[in-house]
Amino acid sequence: MDEIDDIRSPAEEDTAIEAAVLRQLLALHPVQVTFGELLREVAERPEEFAQRDAVERAVRDLAAVGLLHCSETFVLPSRAALRFDELLEEP
Repeated sequence: MDEIDDIRSPAEEDTAIEAAVLRQLLALHPVQVTFGELLREVAERPEEFAQRDAVERAVRDLAAVGLLHCSETFVLPSRAALRFDELLEEP
């Protein structure tokens, strides 16, 4: 039964990847990273299509809700994401 409890739904997996992407970008800030660099930081096997696709979806969805900014070159956390991160760190 424990093995079944460890299985994530696709939505839960997407949420976990979004969280990992945002955490990584916040941890690296103010360093600007490319999508390729982010992919290598977050994915266990960045060369696999499924993992690349999952990170691409996470970046797209986080940008759609205003937590990331994407240019042709860089992926950056938004001011809102940075402020929220600051609030979490305050006592």
